[in-house]
Amino acid sequence: MESIFVAERQRLVELAAQYKLPGLYHSRRVVEAGGLMAYDSLTTGFQAHTATYVDKILKGANPSDLPVQQPTDFELIINLRTAKALGLAIPPALLARADEVIE
Repeated sequence: MESIFVAERQRLVELAAQYKLPGLYHSRRVVEAGGLMAYDSLTTGFQAHTATYVDKILKGANPSDLPVQQPTDFELIINLRTAKALGLAIPPALLARADEVIE
């Protein structure tokens, strides 16, 4: 199930552009649709951990006995086309740290 922000990403990006609002989003898909930037967790490995937890629970483990886990890998995506449209200059230090820059 995707969040409403991802499901309605096109509308969200259009409204942000209309009102000239920069945005930092939680999903790369919003940036690919025209959002300014995202700091997104890499969920591939995290989903594998979820399957492990489901397996343990189905085998009788008590969910409250399992440790809470959080993502540890993230990526920063910046959309330079959107920055330019908003009249923003992204600092070179931030661009250097980005995992992906959309030009």
